[in-house]
Amino acid sequence: MRIAVLEDEPTQMSHLVDTLENRLFNNADEPVSCVPFHSGEALRSALRTESFDLLVLDWNVPDLDGFQLLAWLRKQRESTVPVVMLSARNSERDAVCALDAGADDYIVKPFRPLELAARIRRLVAPAQSTGKGVQERFGDWVFDRSVSSVQFHVVAGERARWVSLSNSEFHMALALFRNLGRAVSRTHLLDRAGRDSEPSNRALDSQIYRLRTKLRLNVENGLRLHTVYGQGYRLELCAHDGPAAAPQAQRAAGMASAV
Repeated sequence: MRIAVLEDEPTQMSHLVDTLENRLFNNADEPVSCVPFHSGEALRSALRTESFDLLVLDWNVPDLDGFQLLAWLRKQRESTVPVVMLSARNSERDAVCALDAGADDYIVKPFRPLELAARIRRLVAPAQSTGKGVQERFGDWVFDRSVSSVQFHVVAGERARWVSLSNSEFHMALALFRNLGRAVSRTHLLDRAGRDSEPSNRALDSQIYRLRTKLRLNVENGLRLHTVYGQGYRLELCAHDGPAAAPQAQRAAGMASAV
């Protein structure tokens, strides 16, 4: 999971990053990478070309505060990324304003690390379950983290098959499915690829080509994976009378069902 953290106070930033990277999940199957930002304008600039699975925003920061950034974000076409607002403002009115503006949760400082982690886990928790803690389901595509494999139907009515992927291919594919309909930046994909992937655009393009082939990400299966100029790649549903195996977007925020 890739998280953008907006906080201008160094000690608070360190505390936040430590909480998110070390307490959010209890296993290595879901690594967390935090990208720190110390001003709202810096994060807004990054959001024009970068992608994140979650934003954690402090209200009071220089030049463009967290509330103003949230309002700008929710006016954008791809504004479905979950947002947690942090603030020392403890009035009911401030909390309501933030939630009405599009925040998914509002937490008053000083935050309690375990509570913050629990709230975020609830926020990104799956709407449905496959019954197995190592699997995530997107329509008829099932990702199994324990073996880095994906199960799907190649042809409607045909028995599902499992396809083995390298660790980097698996995590990149998972990032694309989790962000169905949203552009995923090259940096985001390379970050998800981990250490077994060459950190280059050419290597990334090659891996994307292999994923498109291995997982049959094509119009016949109701999906389209294409390049977004200046950003990265977008996996999206497309109008086609193909199999019902096409994944369905979950919770309107693009966070697909997971386990």
